[in-house]
Amino acid sequence: MKPAAPNAIIPHRNPLSAAGPGPGPGAVFPGIALTATIGLFAIGIRTWTGWASLSPLILSIVIGMIIRNTLPVPAIAEPGIGFSVRRILRTGIVLLGLQVTAGQILSLGTGGLAMIAVTLVSTFLAIRLAGRALGVEPALTDLIAAGTSVCGASAVIAANTVIRGRQEHVAYAIACVTIFGTISMLAYPFLADPLGLGPQAYGLWAGGTIHEVAQVVAASFQSGDVAGHFGTISKLARVVMLAPLVMTLAVLARESATTANGRASAPMPWFVLGFVAMMLIDSAVSIPPDVAGAVSMLTNVLLATALAAMGLQTDLGRLKAQGWRPLALGAFGWLFIASFGYAMLRLFGF
Repeated sequence: MKPAAPNAIIPHRNPLSAAGPGPGPGAVFPGIALTATIGLFAIGIRTWTGWASLSPLILSIVIGMIIRNTLPVPAIAEPGIGFSVRRILRTGIVLLGLQVTAGQILSLGTGGLAMIAVTLVSTFLAIRLAGRALGVEPALTDLIAAGTSVCGASAVIAANTVIRGRQEHVAYAIACVTIFGTISMLAYPFLADPLGLGPQAYGLWAGGTIHEVAQVVAASFQSGDVAGHFGTISKLARVVMLAPLVMTLAVLARESATTANGRASAPMPWFVLGFVAMMLIDSAVSIPPDVAGAVSMLTNVLLATALAAMGLQTDLGRLKAQGWRPLALGAFGWLFIASFGYAMLRLFGF
């Protein structure tokens, strides 16, 4: 068979389904250079504009999608793009554990933790049921559920390591959490007084129900430092719950695969244990502020790089083919988590 030309465009495929140990260092370098450049550029845009609520993860996937759908992506970059989606993504999620400690989570108290946990689980299950009723594909439904109930884009890409949805599913789910999370970020500060929420209660509500970390910070600090503190910590509590969620999805996927094929073919996300280990290390050891800042920046770069790779593999034509139903599902999830979270806030005495 005639070999492909060096700059040939190869067909779209999901790298998460590829078998084998993967390409060598030399083969992945061009693609990693491309995805890292996009990720760094996205981080730079937020730095230059000073908009703290502007997520570099979302910018990265948008820029990658623009490039993918307007310019030819050479075949030489494909191995590195796939590497970014697999290995770099997992490394970033592991390091994400260093951004939260057990002490921070426990500072919310029993009531705060219960409110967040019940809201998260109920939202995830409600979106799954609604997705089935709307006829949305199961993989896309689970990604929207993860992003809405846990922590936005980070939860979407982490959950997809076991759900193994198409890149168009990832892009659509991230679009949903971006749109509705942004609406919450803008609307919540105007709702605190009408809903009778003090700074602590408002912070818990914002952190327990808004999609992205950056959106929570922007919305909660509008009501002062106390609200901002409780908003940030309650959001980090949701980030920690990403680990058991992904492990649960992995178990369900393996059981489904075993039932269908007679053998377990779905991956077990052992990197999630790395996330938990990093959180425990951060809880037990005092990390110097400059080191913690450097690790946080590295985490953002790695996750932005992975999202850029996903954008480079996303076909907008296939994204449009998903139709209006997933968007309606995202809207349902947004309304459910906001209203249910407020009800739980009152139920637990805040």
